[in-house]
Amino acid sequence: MRILHVSDCYLPRLGGIEVQVADLVRAQREAGHSVEVATATPGESLPGVHRVVAALPFDLPVHPRGTSHLIRLMTSLRPEVVHVHTGAVSPFAWMGVRAAVRAGLPVVVTVHSMWDPVTRGVYRALQAAFEWRRWGLVATAVSEAAARPIRAVAGPRVPVQVVSNGLDVSAWRPTAPAVRGEAVHVVAVGRLAPRKQPMRLLKLLEAARARVPRDVMMRATIVGDGPARTRMERHLRARRLDWVSLPGRFSREQIKDLLASADVFVAPAPRESFGLAALEARSAGVPVVARAQSGVADFVRPGKEGLLGRTFDDLVSAVVRLTRDTELRLSIAEHNRETQPVKCSWPAVLEGFGRCYELARS
Repeated sequence: MRILHVSDCYLPRLGGIEVQVADLVRAQREAGHSVEVATATPGESLPGVHRVVAALPFDLPVHPRGTSHLIRLMTSLRPEVVHVHTGAVSPFAWMGVRAAVRAGLPVVVTVHSMWDPVTRGVYRALQAAFEWRRWGLVATAVSEAAARPIRAVAGPRVPVQVVSNGLDVSAWRPTAPAVRGEAVHVVAVGRLAPRKQPMRLLKLLEAARARVPRDVMMRATIVGDGPARTRMERHLRARRLDWVSLPGRFSREQIKDLLASADVFVAPAPRESFGLAALEARSAGVPVVARAQSGVADFVRPGKEGLLGRTFDDLVSAVVRLTRDTELRLSIAEHNRETQPVKCSWPAVLEGFGRCYELARS
């Protein structure tokens, strides 16, 4: 099949959407599809990547005449389906939707974020202005939690399917016995930005430490970088939390090595649309603690792959329980090592998108 992906952001930028779209492109090409990418992200020339770039401040990934450029590109390439990737608000991606509709091409729109009340209001306003529900779109979300607010806005005329983010789950499976230290090792991975609530994570760890007996040793590693890092470092110094480390951003290989020594993985953000880092940890055999209302709940069941909680106090209690209850922690870790999250594997993801493509074409 000839597929054109449209995304505001793409390589060389490194973020959740960029990496996921690049991995999807690779997997589809390996499956025999002809795949091209249109993006507003500047960068080096890559095979099959068309950069629709304008000279804007801060290299913003948008083009003021993006729709006309994309119509010409689609007319030239004649893809059998256009697959558009959006965050909460992605102007260039929605130009791609509009261009595909004008070119008479089937469109699948994947929403990679969780729509909050403000975002839902924006899309209701866009419906009133442009009637996008009539465009014949097929939408996908990365989890049931992310799909619910989209369905509430899209209504019955726009089918909203759930297709998980993809992961090479076998590559994350541990190849050697877990490295266990004397201290229970709690790990978190993610961008240190306000949306991810990194300061709440520090407070969560501190609250858990206060409820764990002093004879139970504990340490924590928070991997990632972002605007909140300086504030987090000040907090650690002020509170003398020398058992918590902030090593910065890690490569995938470094994260794999870190997870080999992890006993608990924490993903505390309530508005996590999917939680790829949590999926990597679960695939590596680490028990996961996360919000029940987040996308992580699609692949973590309470007592099976980890523990879920709806509130801050629930998450603190979950970390405390896994820290103190060695038998529970080891049984969850063994389950995670011996079973794979099949619906998150690339074959399952490609099959899911294939069904969406056929639905859009019909």
